Amino acid sequence: MPLQIKFDEKGLVPAIVQDSSSGQVLMMAYMNEESLAKTIESGYTWFFSRSRQKLWMKGETSGNTQQVEQILYDCDEDTLLVKVKQKGAACHTGNYSCFYRSLDGTAQDSAAADDSNILKELYSIIASRQKGMPEGSYTSYLFREGIDKILKKVGEESAEVIIAAKNRSKEEVVYETSDLIYHLLVMMVEQGVDLSDIYKELRSRR
Repeated sequence: MPLQIKFDEKGLVPAIVQDSSSGQVLMMAYMNEESLAKTIESGYTWFFSRSRQKLWMKGETSGNTQQVEQILYDCDEDTLLVKVKQKGAACHTGNYSCFYRSLDGTAQDSAAADDSNILKELYSIIASRQKGMPEGSYTSYLFREGIDKILKKVGEESAEVIIAAKNRSKEEVVYETSDLIYHLLVMMVEQGVDLSDIYKELRSRR
C-alpha cells in the first residue's frame, strides 16, 4: 500500500476512473485502503460504497468490469486517477460515461468529446446483444446464424463500399462504410477481438 496516499477522516480517497485509450473520464467513486489493495491485487477496480458501507467490485453483477492499466495520484496526494480498459458501459444508466449531462440538464452525445467513443459504444451494444440475444434484434439474428452469415455480410458490405467509391459518391461511401464497420464489429465480438487489440496493433505500425 503506498503510504503517501492521504485518506480523509473517514478513511476514503476519491478515485477518478479514466478510459486508458481515449482519455475520457468515466466515473468517480471512493476507495479505502482495503479496496485500493484489492484493486492492485486483482487488477480490476474495487470501491467502497458510502451508502452501503461495503466494498464492491465494478462490473461484478453487470459484467462491465474495469481492467486497471495504471494508477496515478495527484500532487496533493489525496486523489487517485485510475486508467482502465472499460468493458461495456461504465455508468449504471447504460451510458459509456457517467458524465453525459451538461449543467442545464440536457443529455450530451457521449462521443462529442472524442468521436472514436462511438465505436466503443457500438461495440458495447453489440456485445450486450450477444450476451442477451433479445428477440427482434438484427444483431442477435446475426449471432444466431453464426460466423458464416456474419462473414457473408462483411463481404457484401465490402463490395458495397467499393461500388460507392467507384461511383464517386461521398454520401454513399459514408453510408456503406458505416454498414461495413458495424458488421466488422459484429465479427470482432464473435471472434473475441476487442477494440483495444486493434488500437494496439495500429499503434505498433506508426
